[in-house]
Amino acid sequence: MRKTDTLQDNREIIAELRQKDSHFASIFDEHTELDQKINQLEKDLVKHTSREEEIEQMKRRKLHLKDEIYKAIEKNKPHALNQ
Repeated sequence: MRKTDTLQDNREIIAELRQKDSHFASIFDEHTELDQKINQLEKDLVKHTSREEEIEQMKRRKLHLKDEIYKAIEKNKPHALNQ
């Protein structure tokens, strides 16, 4: 996978994996939920300040999930596209 690949670039593989792999669907959904929560908290300056440590923990978890998502995508890409 190119370093510039995004989740959007891999939407077909993601859709397929979400249907056939319940673990992938679960981590993808958790990643999406964390992204939304983080964005909401960062927009609210009062909540952001009081929950800074929690936000950082969510960001670390989200990054871990993203790594796992990309590993699954790479593993499931047709071999000819990996070059």
